[in-house]
Amino acid sequence: MEIKMIRQYANDDIDTVMKIWLDTNIQAHDFISADYWKCNFDMVKEILPQAEIYVHEDDGTKQIDGFIGLNDTYIEGIFVKKAAQSKGIGKQLLGYAKEVKSTLRLSVYQKNEKAIQFYLREKFCSQAECVDENTGKKN
Repeated sequence: MEIKMIRQYANDDIDTVMKIWLDTNIQAHDFISADYWKCNFDMVKEILPQAEIYVHEDDGTKQIDGFIGLNDTYIEGIFVKKAAQSKGIGKQLLGYAKEVKSTLRLSVYQKNEKAIQFYLREKFCSQAECVDENTGKKN
């Protein structure tokens, strides 16, 4: 029997999910000031529950170690705790999203090379370049 480690977000997941969101953004986007993410924390915490969110739980501890946020067919982001990265969790979350959505699209900062390589491996392709108005960085 396969153990499901991905489940729908519940309201009491908010603090854990937001800690992963903040830590992962600061780590993955070292080309953007950490203050940017900290300043947006409260706003994201307020709007995050409006997204379609799936969390990944560690098999043994039942602690959340990653999540994916969707807005219709747009991937708002895949976030995995640093200690749990490169263990297939992002791939599992993306695979789950592919099961529930027929089409997916996203935007990635050009300087986030690790994410770009991940999405290319997962058969995504670049369709356009733009500049994020909030950060001034290229997507």
